[in-house]
Amino acid sequence: MAEMRAYLLSLGAGVLVGIVYSLLNVRSPAPPVVALVGLFGILIGEQIIPVSRHMLDGSRLVAAWRQSHSTPHIFGFLPGRHAPVAQPQIDSEPEART
Repeated sequence: MAEMRAYLLSLGAGVLVGIVYSLLNVRSPAPPVVALVGLFGILIGEQIIPVSRHMLDGSRLVAAWRQSHSTPHIFGFLPGRHAPVAQPQIDSEPEART
């Protein structure tokens, strides 16, 4: 239930802001889909620097993405997930073929 707390607080904050907007007789600053796309862009933008740093150190894109823990940051953990699932190690160097 503790995991649901963040979702419920977020929903409550949104409802409160909606009530204030209604009382002030103003519209929300962006249609919901536009706002969500913008938030998604912010989350992706936050990952550019960490992923780029790993790539400059010689990692490939997929390895840099995982080393930066970008997926949990962007998509979060669903309620009920108590610990992150261990991700398999990805070598940044290609294996030598014999």
